[in-house]
Amino acid sequence: MTRSFKDLIVWQKAHSFVVLVYQATKSYPKFELFGLCSQFQRAAVSIPANIAEGYRRDGKADKLRFLNFAQGSLEECRYYILLSKDLCYIDIETYDLLTTSIEETSKLLNAYYKGVKEHMP
Repeated sequence: MTRSFKDLIVWQKAHSFVVLVYQATKSYPKFELFGLCSQFQRAAVSIPANIAEGYRRDGKADKLRFLNFAQGSLEECRYYILLSKDLCYIDIETYDLLTTSIEETSKLLNAYYKGVKEHMP
């Protein structure tokens, strides 16, 4: 039994992903501060934030809606990772690190969504 959203492994992985995104975007060109950096950071933060908000929702539909928002933000981040690599803002090592982190988060988030959908009354 969990007492807080912080107990959820999916939230922990998503939070770790956000930290990686902030570390990676520190080295982006200054002209991207209010462009790609901001968009990438906001989308990344939205993943664990929506997991946390959905955690406290009582109704199944409401909970699933917030988890779906998290899934959408996760997919947005997948694109920002690819774009960052293609613009040479991140090296292949950072690309691999971000990709691995987002894949782990995605698998956990999809499993959590499925679990809520199938097992919550």
